Amino acid sequence: MFERNPHKLYPHDYFMRYTFIPLVPRFVTPNMVTMLRIILTPFVLWFLLLADFKIGVPLFLFVAFTDALDGSLARLRNQVTEWGTFYDPVADKIFIGSVVLLVVVQHLNVVFGLLIVILESVIILMGYLRKQRGKVVSANIFGKTKMFLQVLGVTMLLIAIWLGFDLFIPLSVGTLSLAIVFAVISLFAYGL
Repeated sequence: MFERNPHKLYPHDYFMRYTFIPLVPRFVTPNMVTMLRIILTPFVLWFLLLADFKIGVPLFLFVAFTDALDGSLARLRNQVTEWGTFYDPVADKIFIGSVVLLVVVQHLNVVFGLLIVILESVIILMGYLRKQRGKVVSANIFGKTKMFLQVLGVTMLLIAIWLGFDLFIPLSVGTLSLAIVFAVISLFAYGL
């Protein structure tokens, strides 16, 4: 329905081309960045579990940034791989899903957090099924928007918990609710 060429640039790729991509050594591949996200996820969880937000929140933001970095790196350096197009979204879902389970379930609402994680799991399953049918599993604009909103919503919640900015809690709920809408749209775009 919304097939996307995995080599086609997103708007943020043009920004990344002139800012962060030149700082990444040529030997660093997009798949290495994806693996870094998977490896760092337990560390993010550990610091957040300990409520060490001065390390946990910046580390969360850095790991979330690697999602934009690996995709832009792959497209701009013409290093898109089948492994990356499948495991990059899996790494995202492991990362954001585990943080949602830890933070959103504990500080907002169990059902709300579980809904986000269930939708992420269904998206992974749909991607796997599409791959088994020989279809290209590539992120679409709805999935990219969903991930951005999830990161923004979790960041606002973490700042509210860490620094006591209570205003950020309803903003976080609204942003995560919008992310759920984009998750459902993304599911339909994958052909659910």
